Amino acid sequence: MIRPIMRDRFFLSLPSEPAGAEDAPLAQDLLETLQAHQHECVGMAANMIGQRKRIIAFADGDAFVCMLNPEIVECSGAFQTEEGCLSLPGTRPVKRYRTIKVSWQDTRLKAHMKTFSGWTAQIIQHEIDHCNGILV
Repeated sequence: MIRPIMRDRFFLSLPSEPAGAEDAPLAQDLLETLQAHQHECVGMAANMIGQRKRIIAFADGDAFVCMLNPEIVECSGAFQTEEGCLSLPGTRPVKRYRTIKVSWQDTRLKAHMKTFSGWTAQIIQHEIDHCNGILV
């Protein structure tokens, strides 16, 4: 189900709670909402659709990926950039890393770990910031 985009700064600044297997339908809604907005957005976190759960979805090439409880465990190659957000007007300066290693779970709670770089790494960092209540 495609859900409305949350734009309330206070709500978006609240840290998200861990996601569990019962949140698989929410993860699917997040993917569907991202796909509906893919012309203007490359990643979303669950709080962007009004749910404070640690779930992110993002475009990785031609595929869409969903992560539950993502955590960055390593990062390298710091750089400064500016980012926009579907939930917030304008752009903001931010520090990002060119390469990150992320641990997460899929919707069946199977653990994964993978290294991402470039644009995909930047998207993931932005969405994890959303999970942590950081407005970028």
